[in-house]
Amino acid sequence: MALTESSDTLALGTIAPDFRLVDVVSEKYFSTDELRGNSATVLLFICNHCPYVKHINKELVLAANDYAMNGVQFIAISSNDAIEYPEDSPENMKRVAFEEQYPFPYLYDETQETAHRYGATCTPDIFIFDKLMYLVYHGQFDSSRPSNTLPVTGKDIRMALDALLIHQEIPTKQIHSIGCSIKWKKRA
Repeated sequence: MALTESSDTLALGTIAPDFRLVDVVSEKYFSTDELRGNSATVLLFICNHCPYVKHINKELVLAANDYAMNGVQFIAISSNDAIEYPEDSPENMKRVAFEEQYPFPYLYDETQETAHRYGATCTPDIFIFDKLMYLVYHGQFDSSRPSNTLPVTGKDIRMALDALLIHQEIPTKQIHSIGCSIKWKKRA
């Protein structure tokens, strides 16, 4: 596991790059516009095998359920090389989505183009967009890590979403997410 920090490649205020990816549960393709929330969209780059993602999964599901009634749509994307990391294959993604009871689509970025367009570097890598799909938050879920004793609360994304929903400014100083590196395919 290579510990990696999220990057600032996608600047705050940037419009969400478009994608069209398959949801591993429904096996249907969806675009950015088809999945966006009425109030906000939380886009998460995650994967099945990462201990940092496993560490937040239960609270992630709670947060997605808590904010759904406020028009916030969570979307998860796995961009890992499923050949080198078979635990992250679409079949295993579907299994994990059922086991964890993900209330959001779990999309497979087989070409890794979406991860590149967003500048995603780690799992979890979390982006929050406002209702017009402008990036307002790119940072950590909270300060809990598998290696510390802090409780998993989703404090950081909850504070950002709460501010967004009541039309308050979200601080631009945001703590980078930390996790496993995205497992990039070897280029020929």
